[in-house]
Amino acid sequence: MSCKREPLRFGLVGTGRIAESYARAFEGYAEARVAAVADVRPEAAAALARTLGCPSFDSHTALYGAGRLDAVLVCSPPATHTAISRYFLRRGIHVLCEKPLSVDARGAHLMMHAARLSGALLTMASKFRYVEDVVRARYLVASGVIGTIVQAENCFTSRVDMAARWNSDPAISGGGVLIDNGTHSVDLMRLFLGPLVDVQAVEGLRSQGLAVEESARLFVRNAAGALGSIDLSWSLAKDTDTYLALYGTEGTLEVGWKKSRYRRTGDPGWTSFGTGYDKVQAFRGQIDNFVRAIRGEEELRTTLEDALASVKVVEAAYRALQASRWTAVAADAILRRPRFLSLVAEHRA
Repeated sequence: MSCKREPLRFGLVGTGRIAESYARAFEGYAEARVAAVADVRPEAAAALARTLGCPSFDSHTALYGAGRLDAVLVCSPPATHTAISRYFLRRGIHVLCEKPLSVDARGAHLMMHAARLSGALLTMASKFRYVEDVVRARYLVASGVIGTIVQAENCFTSRVDMAARWNSDPAISGGGVLIDNGTHSVDLMRLFLGPLVDVQAVEGLRSQGLAVEESARLFVRNAAGALGSIDLSWSLAKDTDTYLALYGTEGTLEVGWKKSRYRRTGDPGWTSFGTGYDKVQAFRGQIDNFVRAIRGEEELRTTLEDALASVKVVEAAYRALQASRWTAVAADAILRRPRFLSLVAEHRA
């Protein structure tokens, strides 16, 4: 006779738009529940807490002090990710942190070492890894259906008024559209191309008068020379149903918002393999993978190395933007021992 296990208790830090999506993903999920929420805006925390039927707090420290938590979901602005995540990791609380993991590699390293020293799990939210069509696409590519990938294209563009949003304040977000939507883009590129060795970036017109880049085009390469191109914008919306296209030696594969398909060289037509993007399903899959990893039932789909690499590629892209040339990406997760010791000292401080 099997015993019903208790759902894991999650704290939710930050109650903006992304937190509302997570709240929907937790609905009807038996393995975990939101036990408390926190936001520096007490009224916003209270509003979401009423929806979830849990208490609210005006700080992450107050949330921790109020009772037992198994894990936290950090949905606060990027500039706060390192401090909030380290606070919980150092207390043995598992952390699922929204993207970007940190606004810079230094912060990401500090978070990683806090996790390793405490034994708590840390991962970056990367919803596209959990989209069913993306998962199927990975299996198809691995099976060789389109041969070796020669080029990949990604497009995340939409018209959004960013004037009053924190995403366009570099002191809070770490940059503009490049670090915001671009974090998803470089993670998708790494998912299909593997480690990226260098990057080029070009900024587009600032039509909204923002202090940060609102349109950009990135080019990335892997060690074998496969090329990826990425279009990002808050100021234009490209009329395309496909957000990821993979061009291989034996065919083409497209992952879209409403359908996904592939076509091998010589095929008379396209073969459908998916029905498009389901945001709640992607968030639910992400939560489920994290919960199962906490319970030791499966591996994290987004590893610490994946999360750190995404930060490093974005950092390299900003350097490339300034230098107007191809720029090398720092090697993934490599630290010399003196640097490691200094991070340990900062962790304990």
